Amino acid sequence: MWQHNEVTSLLTIEFPIIQAGMAGGVTTPELVAAVSNAGGLGTIGAGYMTPKDLQTAIRETKKRTDKPFGVNVFVPEESTGSEADISFANDLLQPFHEELQIEPTEEVSHSSSTFQKQLDIIIKEKVPVCSFTFGVPSEKVISHLKNHQIRLIGTATTVIEAIINEDAGIDLVVAQGSEAGGHRGTFAASFEQGAVGIMSLVQRMAARVSIPVIAAGGIMDARGFVAATKLGAQGVQMGTAFLTSPESGAKPLHKQAILESDGDDTVLTRSFSGKPARGIENAFIRHLRHHEHQLPPYPIMNTLTKTLRKAAAEQNKPDYMSLWAGQNATLSREVPAGQIIERMVNEIKGLCE
Repeated sequence: MWQHNEVTSLLTIEFPIIQAGMAGGVTTPELVAAVSNAGGLGTIGAGYMTPKDLQTAIRETKKRTDKPFGVNVFVPEESTGSEADISFANDLLQPFHEELQIEPTEEVSHSSSTFQKQLDIIIKEKVPVCSFTFGVPSEKVISHLKNHQIRLIGTATTVIEAIINEDAGIDLVVAQGSEAGGHRGTFAASFEQGAVGIMSLVQRMAARVSIPVIAAGGIMDARGFVAATKLGAQGVQMGTAFLTSPESGAKPLHKQAILESDGDDTVLTRSFSGKPARGIENAFIRHLRHHEHQLPPYPIMNTLTKTLRKAAAEQNKPDYMSLWAGQNATLSREVPAGQIIERMVNEIKGLCE
């Protein structure tokens, strides 16, 4: 049977379908539980959560499902930015600050202590799966999590990054194709080298690593699943497909933009965070396009635009929001998460059996 493989065995799930751990409030307990209850693996996107908020999200998810689910965390990145860099970025952002009537962010601080506290919560709450984006944690962290019987999923945008994940002891690796929405997970190559399409990436990655490969990027239905598994993937990870579900915590304007997407309107941009991410093009992206390589790096730029993005959503101005979406956004539907899984499974059965 197509669903009986290393992914379903390692994660103790029914179907090798994973809901991406999208940060920023999208992955509500309702969404995570709905995916897990349907036989997939729901994932809490903890990238921007405080440890307290993460613990609340985990406990609320447990109230809604007794099935396995995971938590996705961001591996800390050390970035430095001078006062001049911050001032330059704020000058570019000034028109938006004025229109939205908000004050610029003058001081930026970041700490890796949140990451360790998030891991402590994951262990304390006995979450069975933890996934990583933006790098591979230390040997000590990996060993500690494994000692608590937690399965680990890494993210790679190149074959070399997949090998790094495997060598570090990660159990499964997500092959994040360039079609994927949201931030690129590149950490050991240039972003240009990491912009590999899913068809090439999965095929080459599966040939080079022995751990299960999970395909991500533009996969929205059974056709994408079957194509990915034919190339060597043992499962898929889907984000945009779940963004417009009723359980999703995405802002209404974000959902509307995805549902109205024509499939050709997503671009890679550093404008919002200093790190390349795929989203629907809007006025903000166009305004900063020619200055992207002068912007402070992630997470500094991300902090500088945080208040701006929040205000834009509150004031119903999608032109200034980060509307993350994959290249197949045009296939999105307003369908409950459980039905998305059910429909995929039925269609996969028809194609594979």
